[in-house]
Amino acid sequence: MTAKTGAQLIARTLRDLGVTVIFGIVGIPVVEIAEEAINLGIRFVAFRNEQACSYAASVYGYMTGRPGVCLVVGGPGVLHALAGIGNSTANNFPLLVLAGSAETNAVTKGAFQEMDAISLLTPHTKLAVRTSSLDFIPGAVKNAYRTCWYGRPGPTFVDLPADIIQGKLSPEASLPPPENLLVSSPPRASGDPTLILKATQLLKNARAPLLVIGKGAAYARAESGIRKLVDQTQIPFLPTPMGKGVVPDSHPLNASSARSAALKHADVVLILGARLNWILHFGEPPKWSPNAKIIQVDISAEEIGRNAANPDLGILGDLALVVDQLTTSLSNWTYLPSGQYTSLLADSEKKNEDKAQKSALRQTPPNTPLTYQRAFHIIKLTLNSLTPPEDGDIVYVSEGANTMDISRSIFPLYHPRQRLDAGTYATMGVGMGYIAAAHEAFNAIPGPGTSPKTKKIVAFEGDSAFGFSAMEIETLARYRIPALIFVVNNSGVYHGDSTSEDAWKTLQDQTVSNDTKSDDALEKEKRGLRSTSLLYETRYEMLATMCGGKGYFVRNEEELERATREGFLSDIVTIVNVIVEPGIGQEIGFAWQNQPQVKAAHEGDGKAKL
Repeated sequence: MTAKTGAQLIARTLRDLGVTVIFGIVGIPVVEIAEEAINLGIRFVAFRNEQACSYAASVYGYMTGRPGVCLVVGGPGVLHALAGIGNSTANNFPLLVLAGSAETNAVTKGAFQEMDAISLLTPHTKLAVRTSSLDFIPGAVKNAYRTCWYGRPGPTFVDLPADIIQGKLSPEASLPPPENLLVSSPPRASGDPTLILKATQLLKNARAPLLVIGKGAAYARAESGIRKLVDQTQIPFLPTPMGKGVVPDSHPLNASSARSAALKHADVVLILGARLNWILHFGEPPKWSPNAKIIQVDISAEEIGRNAANPDLGILGDLALVVDQLTTSLSNWTYLPSGQYTSLLADSEKKNEDKAQKSALRQTPPNTPLTYQRAFHIIKLTLNSLTPPEDGDIVYVSEGANTMDISRSIFPLYHPRQRLDAGTYATMGVGMGYIAAAHEAFNAIPGPGTSPKTKKIVAFEGDSAFGFSAMEIETLARYRIPALIFVVNNSGVYHGDSTSEDAWKTLQDQTVSNDTKSDDALEKEKRGLRSTSLLYETRYEMLATMCGGKGYFVRNEEELERATREGFLSDIVTIVNVIVEPGIGQEIGFAWQNQPQVKAAHEGDGKAKL
């Protein structure tokens, strides 16, 4: 296509950069860009809210290893997309956001949806630029695409004024040939040999070594090298939430079930693609040994030495290359387990796995809500009967405090990039966008002579988290994305409100006089619902049926097993609304917060933690 307008030029630039899918919401004036992109064979996935499409674009970059692209309108569209920009920054996902804006000659006049997006987004992006002419478009978009991808990934932003989008190119305009817009994969650097040797000596002399594997390892496609390193050295490893599957969870050296014991007693820790942030307790006591020697491997120099890490031990470089260097340097060495360290891990693993197994196998009494553990156990058994977990045919999405934390421990992964959750920013509302992104990343239309990929997207949504983006069910139905979505419904935020049913009945019963009400009922009526309360047993499954999908309302084990089986085999979007018990009497808090009021159920070890 010979570009004649700004919209056509923008679409052609994206195509020539290799973009195959755009996530967004159209409106004046960006609808013209979306339509021109579709004309060029780019798939446009249109959402109902900019937050969801920006979340989708950000995680698409993580799953594919190339930038995700988000297209929104100016003003409020940019404000909503800021959610995905923040999510991209916190998680280091490569994201390119394009947005329309007011006409150049109307700036400062109060134009339609006018906003100074550059000033707003400059502090939150790696690059924010406003196109000033048609000639500027290819270079600006290419530079933003490259910048979000190279170095430590993150978001970039290109502002596109309406008059630029709708502008006409002169007949004599010379456009760059497609090959000039191609951006090669980011350059890769090996680690300093001196630091590789120093790390090698520390690991060889360690009495209690530990590898921590983060989602950066999954993004770097370093799984082959890390698996070789683990098998060769026999060092125990601990994956972070989205680092699961880089080494299979079934590996005997996986220390997830002894997480607290491993962190507290390790004397040399090699961190691969993770940061010493809240997820890892900043590397500080009492969760970590105060004498631990921490070796960071990171692509960003700014991360080396952060918090409790020693900058003299950090290795700057591409993760996959550094791992290969370490494996070679350790080729003639295998860790001989220390009796005390090994016993601590083994005892902790057994205690926590026995506890988890007991909870999973405890059958639900009649007329009693399912527990989280029992519900997930039934789902896991059913899914395993339909597809072997080792095959990696399922991509899991999870969000919601208890739903996310508990499901993490129950569904083992054997491959990387198969589990997406709220991430470093603990962002609720990512679920529906992540489902769409996973579908586009793993089930893309195949090229000539290739076989289609087939991965089922299975999502576990807390009822509160689901509410952030529930209307995107229509998006999934519209694009025929046959996701299986479990809404784990405790009628509230966090642990829910154990009095929700009684409270609702009391508040809605206007016929009972005060004389016949109990003191407890009167008190509930006076105070109303708690801040954590949601409507009791909301029928979320009807969102699927209203869009032509399938919906199941589940109260017992038999109904859950049948809904899981039928939903997995369905070729349309399916919601299974699972009623579970609220956390009666439990405080709101989790182990990573180090809060003294956290109940014993949330303390200690276990794969459910982070």
